[in-house]
Amino acid sequence: MEEKAKDLKGSGDIIFVVNAEEVFVNALQSISDVVIQKSIREGFGLTISEALWKGTPVVTSKVGGIPLQVKDGINGFLCEPTDNDAFAEKIVTLLIDKDLRERMGQEGKDHVRKNFLITRLMSDYLDLFSGLIPETSPTS
Repeated sequence: MEEKAKDLKGSGDIIFVVNAEEVFVNALQSISDVVIQKSIREGFGLTISEALWKGTPVVTSKVGGIPLQVKDGINGFLCEPTDNDAFAEKIVTLLIDKDLRERMGQEGKDHVRKNFLITRLMSDYLDLFSGLIPETSPTS
C-alpha cells in the first residue's frame, strides 16, 4: 500500500502511522475530516468507536462487529471490504460536504454515548440486578 501511495506521501495528504502513541492517534482522530478503516475481518473495532466519539465520521468495511457501531449513511459509511471505488466515493463525499461531515460526526458521538460508554453499561447492569433482587415489603 505504501508503494502505491508514494507520490501522495510526499505531498502530506497521506500519512502512514505505524505503532503510534495513543495521544498521537487521539489527536489525529480529533482533527481528521474522516477516519477510514478498511478491514477484511474485524471484531468490535475500537478505532471506529474512538473516532465516532470524537465526532469524526468513518468510512469502513461492512464486516464483523463494525455494523454495530456504524449506521450506514447516518454516522458514517459501510462498504464491502474489496470495493475500492465505493470507499473512494464515500471518502470524497465526506471531504466535499462539510454539513454532512458535521451531521454524521454528531450522530456518531451520540451513538457511542447511547450504546458503548461505561455509564450506559453500568445503567444496564443496575437494571439487571434490580430485576434479580426480590422486592421486600416493609415490616410493621
